[in-house]
Amino acid sequence: MFNLSFGLEDASRRNPDKAAILSEFGNLTFAELNALANRISNALISNGLKKGDKVALSCPNHFYFPAVYYGVLKAGGVVVPLSIMLKRDEIRYHLKDSNARFYFCYEGNEILPIGEEGFEAFSTSDGCREFISIPKGNEMGEKDGTTKIDEFIRDCSADFESAQLSGDDTAVIIYTSGTTGRPKGAELSHSNLAWNAELCRHLFKFDSEDITMTVLPMFHIFGQTCLMNSSILHGITNVVLSRFDPGVVLEWMQAEGVTFFAGVPTMYWALLNHVDDMGVIDYNKISQNLKFCVSGGASLPVRLLEDFEAMFHTTVYEGYGMSEGSPVVTFNHPGEQRKTGSIGIPVWGVEVKIVDENDNEVATGEKGQLLYRGHNVMKGYHNQSEESELALKGGWMHSGDIAYKDEDGFFFIVDRSKDMILRGGLNVYPREIEELMMKHEAVSLVAVVGVPDDRLGEEIKAFVVLNDDVNVDEMELIEWTKERIALYKYPRFVEFVEKLPTNATGKILKRKLRENR
Repeated sequence: MFNLSFGLEDASRRNPDKAAILSEFGNLTFAELNALANRISNALISNGLKKGDKVALSCPNHFYFPAVYYGVLKAGGVVVPLSIMLKRDEIRYHLKDSNARFYFCYEGNEILPIGEEGFEAFSTSDGCREFISIPKGNEMGEKDGTTKIDEFIRDCSADFESAQLSGDDTAVIIYTSGTTGRPKGAELSHSNLAWNAELCRHLFKFDSEDITMTVLPMFHIFGQTCLMNSSILHGITNVVLSRFDPGVVLEWMQAEGVTFFAGVPTMYWALLNHVDDMGVIDYNKISQNLKFCVSGGASLPVRLLEDFEAMFHTTVYEGYGMSEGSPVVTFNHPGEQRKTGSIGIPVWGVEVKIVDENDNEVATGEKGQLLYRGHNVMKGYHNQSEESELALKGGWMHSGDIAYKDEDGFFFIVDRSKDMILRGGLNVYPREIEELMMKHEAVSLVAVVGVPDDRLGEEIKAFVVLNDDVNVDEMELIEWTKERIALYKYPRFVEFVEKLPTNATGKILKRKLRENR
């Protein structure tokens, strides 16, 4: 019998008074976090939650996120984490598709009115029974039809005996981004998530004195498994920030002695380019503590990785994962050979191969789709048997990512298959162009997409963020790139922008760039 929440209970027994969560909303010890989760479990059971019932959760990085998350798991329910960026129609779809019975939703504010959007969605969702509000502060507005979380758990015991489940039981339904249609809910089991959290502890070389930082959203699988679950399951203090602001991140790193940071490439870029106008950041102190960094979610440009390591005197390790993989699939293992620009080698218990369009394995160095199988692979997509069969054909998860393996067994992501540009019948991979353009002294950040072209089908366009102190015009940059890459690959169009659009996790939204071409 197994339940992912056993990890929180064990940490609470071993380190009851140790800080589990340090945040702008307040701090909780492991004992306090476990007690709060128990009260939520009791409240859910008393309000009719049954084993396997779905519970939706829209919440930023707040101590209530892990409390509700583990409270649902303890009670035998299934957590459905939702992005706080969703609008009412999107939330309504997720509530209906997951068949959520309860909905915990953060109040939000004028800039991010998730509470209003969530309540409107709940009000027109017949299957969802109760809306529980999570306040942004000590007080929150009254609204008919809602229950404040403090009222929901009032008079509930802080003791609870967790449901005895199977490791194969679904713990979380995590929705994919929906770039190829309606979002699909990947069902991840207790075993999927526990194995991945344990792998992260091993890969990241965690010890009891480490202090992690979670600024990646916990509703996303990267932040949820690699930071929240991994730190809680192993009794490690976690600094939790509700939003990414490079100055705020650096101040918390300095104040709390953060030893581990994980982020997406745009976060590393922002930290590297932050201007400390007030002179409050002690970079030497941060560097002395920061012993380990991880980048994921997208490929980290090599120049950016090298510049960050030089500035902070640390090592940034890259890996590869996706929601359907719980998420970690490959990693550059510490203490072994590391290849800059590579996603590393498969983690323990996972097999990876590169195949052609017929699922036949290709030769070393040849490009193809990355497939994997192992303990990390999802059970399937919720209520989508045909999509599940297609994704898991032959027992291998089909990632949709184009990659290759070198002679040493290291894997390299070339691009997402959906981002590949087909120019005049030739495949063009944006990442190759982005890596090259990042070497120009004027370029701070770049994203390359395909745009419609009557003659060639697609043409190449680069959206470029420039460094403040170097000037270059569009034609100069195009000619510079043209001289250094095959003629069919260089961008014919360059547009300078102040910033690139990103999603809640900080990943660059190329879809929006294509829409605004």
